[in-house]
Amino acid sequence: MRYLPSEISIQLKKESHDAEKAGKLTDKQLEIIYSGKLFNLFVPKSLGGLELDLIKGLEIEEEIARIDGSLGWTVTLCSGANAFVGYLSQELAANIFNNPKVCFGGSGKMEGIAKETEQGYVISGRWNYVTGLPHATIFTANCKIEKNGQLLANNDGSPHYKSFFFTPDEVVFEEDWHTMGLIATASHSFRVENLKVDFNRAFMIDGACRTIDHLIYQYPFASFAALTLGANHLGMLEHFLELAETIFSSIKETAHRDYRSKLLEGAVQDAENQRILFFYYAELSWNELKEKGEIPEALMNKIFELCRSIVKKGQTIVMEIYPYLGISASNPETEMNRLLRDMLTASQHSFLL
Repeated sequence: MRYLPSEISIQLKKESHDAEKAGKLTDKQLEIIYSGKLFNLFVPKSLGGLELDLIKGLEIEEEIARIDGSLGWTVTLCSGANAFVGYLSQELAANIFNNPKVCFGGSGKMEGIAKETEQGYVISGRWNYVTGLPHATIFTANCKIEKNGQLLANNDGSPHYKSFFFTPDEVVFEEDWHTMGLIATASHSFRVENLKVDFNRAFMIDGACRTIDHLIYQYPFASFAALTLGANHLGMLEHFLELAETIFSSIKETAHRDYRSKLLEGAVQDAENQRILFFYYAELSWNELKEKGEIPEALMNKIFELCRSIVKKGQTIVMEIYPYLGISASNPETEMNRLLRDMLTASQHSFLL
């Protein structure tokens, strides 16, 4: 089942080449995203979102990634960040989401220090790989907490940290996203230095700290993030196999025809098996949360294992099929080459290594 009308998918795809040339999503792509509320997949309807459940959101992310890697990656990471609305002060959230173009961008890395004072926090740090930075309206960042000159620690000795959000006028941008793929995600860096913020700028991405009582905000965020990235890899792999089939059918040389057909047939079956398992375990975990209020640790571990397997399987399939795609696959101007670069770049995300 497809979520996007075919004419919308075609428009988004047509813009992909220009987006890569520009190093960011095009105005036309963003216009479609805003009108379709695609950055707000998991945001409540009361705040202008689609209020989707986990499974429907993953299906849409997979579908968009199948159109184009950079497009899918940006929608997925920005919609995941917009889901932080469930942990914010709702008074602030109502003001932030009054903007129909609201887009959160941030980094999961703990690269900042927030010094706690009587008035709030003083924050310094630099965060990289911020997907969608050029069109982000809110920037999020994780910071270790310092109080009275000492970094705070949790009971297990790990650093105590909180997440914070900033507005564009409070951060300094650094255009340093120089990669072979996912170019149009524009995943640049930002920094702040001795920025004073109120206490209400801090939040915890934890179901126990949710400020909206929707099930999606009770789902463990690490598993949620793994699934959304897994959906992206599935979509890109499906796109790759579709393009490979088109290319193979156009090759007149017959020397490797039977082998190519067998190779592609096996890859398609492997990808479909991965997809079936992916949605089976995603739905199983969602139902466990709905029915029992929690997800067994073994099931969450299985989800991570499966998402990592999807990435590795995609790498293997690409490397097996690439030698038979012809010289055009090495041309950076072609759709296949862009897709190859996107897939290999996406596979470097540390979360699923």
